[in-house]
Amino acid sequence: MKTKSAPLLTVVLFFAAASAAFAHPGHSSVDGIASGFAHPLSGWDHLLAMIAIGLWAAQLGGRACWRVPAAFVSVMALAAVGGHFLGVMPGVDQGIAASVLVLGLLIACAARLPLMASVALMGVFGIFHGVAHGAEMPATAGGLAFGAGFIAATVLLHAAGIGLGLAAARLSERAPRLLGWGIAAAGVALFAS
Repeated sequence: MKTKSAPLLTVVLFFAAASAAFAHPGHSSVDGIASGFAHPLSGWDHLLAMIAIGLWAAQLGGRACWRVPAAFVSVMALAAVGGHFLGVMPGVDQGIAASVLVLGLLIACAARLPLMASVALMGVFGIFHGVAHGAEMPATAGGLAFGAGFIAATVLLHAAGIGLGLAAARLSERAPRLLGWGIAAAGVALFAS
């Protein structure tokens, strides 16, 4: 019992520490890496989507466990450059909400798409999240430092999602699916807000 709950406890402690670290007033004006690192952690939409990507990747297993998150991170980084120079394109918020909803449903239904379809879908979602990150970069932050920060946070959130997915699967066959339904419900709430 102890070994099954250890990864889940680690994930919970990680998010508790991250929340405490970025709860200080004036954080949004911090330049560079810290500002970029905080960005994915500062909104439920990004946070849920990135954890959900890890959860789904863990469900898929095999090569998908690293290729699905890698596709998202790669496209997100490229799209952030466009978002920084061109600004937010119409439909970005709806695309981000859709990513949360669809990822939740994929997890809840334990959907197993072909690897290339999974990678392509993560690329599409990466566009929306990347454009938002790039467009919301503070004017005083250096682009490379800010980018390194949000990429690092994204990779950590994906890893946390993978760990959570593996731990949930060990606890119960239905646990990852229940997490998926919760994420899907949050996606519906994002559309409503």
